[in-house]
Amino acid sequence: MKRLAILGAVLGAMMVSGNAIANPGNIARQAKATASNFLNETFAASNLNDGIILKENEGEWACEGAVASWGVMYMPWAMLEWDSAVYTNKIRLYDRPSLKEHTSGGTLVFSDGSKISVTAIPNDGAAKEITFPTKKITWVKFEATDGDGKDIGLSEFEVYPASESYPDLISWVDPYIETTRGRWFFCTPAATPMGMVAAAAYTRNKNQGGGGYNYNSMAIRGFNQLNDWMISGVNVMPVTGEVTVTEGEEGWKSPFKHENEVIQPGYHKLYLDRYKTWVEYTASERVTFYRMNYQGSKQPHMLLDLGSKLGNATMHLADMKQVDDHRIVASFKTTDRFWGGPDNVDVYCVVDFDQPIQKIEGWKEGKVLGAVKEVNGDKAGMDIAFADGTEQVLMKIGVSYTSIENAVHNLETEVSHWNFDQVKESTQQIWNEQLAKVQVKGGSYEQNTKFYTDLWHVLLGRHKINDVNGAYPDYTGGEYVEKRTAAEKVIRKIPQLKDGSLKFNMYSFDALWLTQWNLNILWGLAWPEIMDDFSACLAEYARNGKLLPRGACVGGYSFIMTGNPATNMLTSAYMKGLITKVKDKELFALIKQNHMPGGMMSYESADDLKFYIENGWCPGNAGKTLEWAYQDWALAQMAKKLGKNKDAIEFERRASGWKILFNKEQGLIFPKDKDGNWVHTDPLNGNGWIEANAWQATWEVSHDLPALAKMMGGNEVMAKKLNHAFEQAATEDFVHGYSHGYVSYANQPGCSNAHVFNHIGASWMTQYWVRRVNEQAYGGITPDKGYGGHDEDQGQMGGVSSLMSMGLFNVKGNQELTPQYDITSPIFEEVTIKLNPKYYEGQQFVIRTYNNSMENCYIQSAKLNGEQHNSFSFSHEQFQKGGVLELWLDKQPNTSWGIDTVNIN
Repeated sequence: MKRLAILGAVLGAMMVSGNAIANPGNIARQAKATASNFLNETFAASNLNDGIILKENEGEWACEGAVASWGVMYMPWAMLEWDSAVYTNKIRLYDRPSLKEHTSGGTLVFSDGSKISVTAIPNDGAAKEITFPTKKITWVKFEATDGDGKDIGLSEFEVYPASESYPDLISWVDPYIETTRGRWFFCTPAATPMGMVAAAAYTRNKNQGGGGYNYNSMAIRGFNQLNDWMISGVNVMPVTGEVTVTEGEEGWKSPFKHENEVIQPGYHKLYLDRYKTWVEYTASERVTFYRMNYQGSKQPHMLLDLGSKLGNATMHLADMKQVDDHRIVASFKTTDRFWGGPDNVDVYCVVDFDQPIQKIEGWKEGKVLGAVKEVNGDKAGMDIAFADGTEQVLMKIGVSYTSIENAVHNLETEVSHWNFDQVKESTQQIWNEQLAKVQVKGGSYEQNTKFYTDLWHVLLGRHKINDVNGAYPDYTGGEYVEKRTAAEKVIRKIPQLKDGSLKFNMYSFDALWLTQWNLNILWGLAWPEIMDDFSACLAEYARNGKLLPRGACVGGYSFIMTGNPATNMLTSAYMKGLITKVKDKELFALIKQNHMPGGMMSYESADDLKFYIENGWCPGNAGKTLEWAYQDWALAQMAKKLGKNKDAIEFERRASGWKILFNKEQGLIFPKDKDGNWVHTDPLNGNGWIEANAWQATWEVSHDLPALAKMMGGNEVMAKKLNHAFEQAATEDFVHGYSHGYVSYANQPGCSNAHVFNHIGASWMTQYWVRRVNEQAYGGITPDKGYGGHDEDQGQMGGVSSLMSMGLFNVKGNQELTPQYDITSPIFEEVTIKLNPKYYEGQQFVIRTYNNSMENCYIQSAKLNGEQHNSFSFSHEQFQKGGVLELWLDKQPNTSWGIDTVNIN
């Protein structure tokens, strides 16, 4: 545990430095501003915290200065004062934008008596950011000590709260975390939970390995409205002056600085240095909303780009038309998806401005078209100009996958007004409400930050594709060749309930592959309504195209990854009693047909599945074998509960065939070819596995761990072997790329490994390794760490991380006949899960720890609702009734707790 303490100290030191910390809201706006004097009413002290920044002669404080004949200047002061004490650790000072007056240095004086010298305040409009250990204050004063000119002052005096003064849960979310290694859709601040639109400024145009918003890339290349699994588009960019639009993003990109940025769930604000323009944006479910403040520009423009390649998709065949002085409607297709799916997906949008459009110039295929009302073609866009001197422009973009009419309807239904702050506040309130479903007490700043950032990712990815009226596109038809289809779009409608609301929503999403170890558990705890809705969506895909999707791309199949992972989500939801929108027998039939040759399980090769059914293994692939066996076991449990005994017997038989792949000499599972020969016997070789190897994935036999332990020589032998793997991986923080290393928590196949000890009589080892993995693999809160650096996959690694932090898990993915939750030691003193009354009897379930610390990770004893609890697990039935789980921790393991458990079928 010493390593954990060292890592925590390192993280703490990084926080004090103030590097790469996303911003909660500025609290200077709640303070009273005063100053030594001011030039006149236009430059009054009240402008210090009015939110108008870097706008010359407006929203500025300036002193009535004086310069002596011998050169000494009058040095003013400005102060912010709150009615009650606040905690702060960061201040930003903006100099006046005029180059004639420059406040270049000063001293910050705090009500606690401390002082901080401030030097080298930029004269180019950039903020001077000052970070410091947290202070509790009632006022702060800036005393100028150096300057140039006469009437020096400030454009803005911003104060940011320390965690003790955070006003809400979204303030804990840090969108910067691991953005230098994330995927195109990883960081999308302007979005509601699982809304259709998810807008983001992008700084690096690539799909994976730091694509999209990358913290290290210091130029904004555009603002993209759709960021989902293999879908992107409606790219906009505010500009001023002359821009070479035919060069694309290289021609219009603008530098920016993180010191001028605020980024939170539901909101993003930044300053485009090249164009001297503030850009703020937020979103409802299907509408993005922008507020641009062009700082004194005489040529404000908005570029509408519908012809670029963005991340993993390319926009083409654009059709743009000016409807009137305030509206443009458009459509385009997206194509060139790296991972397959529909060849073309139609996107429709309406773009409204509050200011009249003065002129539009078009471009396409490398040529400027001049003044136009319409633009059609590839690599196309519009340069939309507003009147000279226009200072603020508001823009709304409504999106649909079915028609322009529905895009307009989405916009006018969700955002019928021009009140930007109203939309921002509404969206952020939604985020606060959703994050509040799990509330924690205790833990360090780093742990709280990471936890709520995890939950943000868990709820952010996977987006609705249906319009407000229920219309959605179906691309499941047609023949798929090499995972691609030229299917024609069919517009369908979601059934409505008696009150006119939609029965469910349709979603686009990255693979559900191995979500039994993250989302399926976590959503079921705090957001069962998501599992219910998703289950209905999956069933609808199967009704339309017969296949249950692995990862659905806007109504079509993408065939990403392997097997039939929808089984795990559906059976988990069914076993917990969460499915209300699909009939049980229909759902079983849809899953069963996908476990047969020709279904999603064997999409790549029906012959392989036939071989597996007859012989017990997938030829040449141990990864597929274990995946299919687990899914067959899950379906067998559903069959048992439904009374389908014949099906239950057959699928349990199929689920046991993996045993033939156990190599006695190695004590691990290896792939065999169709003749029964080992493909290889190198346990670190990924050949014959899916993004894993024998060391990482042997433990995937979640449904039959007792059998695996017996084949290895017993629980102690298995625990020793698994412990060896963790010891080997610890020096690399349990993070390896795909098939490398002994244990990898950077990808899905290894995400249950630390919890396996619970099931082989060594619960204390689960407690120890879960804490270490959580801290080393997932504990980082910097732009380059936090999720293992490979496959966060729309919340999956965040799901594992948050479950570890809460001290709950389930190796079997809640797919047992009696679903259980495995217990580990939480990192928090208290975790409160609010229970949805539509699905659960109780009001809340509380996990409370005593004597918790970095070193004290071992459970000594436990009580469930006041009764002694010696098992490492408890049932979902107990959970859904609400209650309190109490855990007493210490730094020495109690090897007798958590080993006397019920054998759960």
